[in-house]
Amino acid sequence: MSTTAQTPAGAEGPVPGLEPGPGLGLAVATDLQDHLLMASNDLERLHTLLADACDTLMQRFTDASQHIGALMDRPADDTTRAGYQRLMQDLGGAVTALQFQDMASQLIHHTHHRLRSCADVLAREVFGADDEGGVLVEAPPQRPNPVTQAEMDAGSIELF
Repeated sequence: MSTTAQTPAGAEGPVPGLEPGPGLGLAVATDLQDHLLMASNDLERLHTLLADACDTLMQRFTDASQHIGALMDRPADDTTRAGYQRLMQDLGGAVTALQFQDMASQLIHHTHHRLRSCADVLAREVFGADDEGGVLVEAPPQRPNPVTQAEMDAGSIELF
């Protein structure tokens, strides 16, 4: 028996890698589903915290950049001006590093989607259909990883 998933459009298709195993106890399945859903919820909270922290950092860097720009407009010797330019380059590098938030968000979303799909398949296989009909199970992501890079340099961020 193969496992199928009902897509949002209503079509059914196989759910790769999620074939039902030999008899899973109801208590074990319930606990496993709870753990999958808790992990998914934790990822959502992590996503929110990460987005808020990065927004705050970006605003602080922007403010610092504006202050440095105002200082650069004042008369200064060459050493001071060079110091301001170096500081602006450092701030630019910090802003580039903040682009990790986009990659982290993609990974969190991907993992959240996969965990929810696993929890839904588990519920469908163990608990079956409810009084209202079949259980809607969204297929897990087909790609194993939405972000392929492991490091960041200026200009190296790939957005998907």
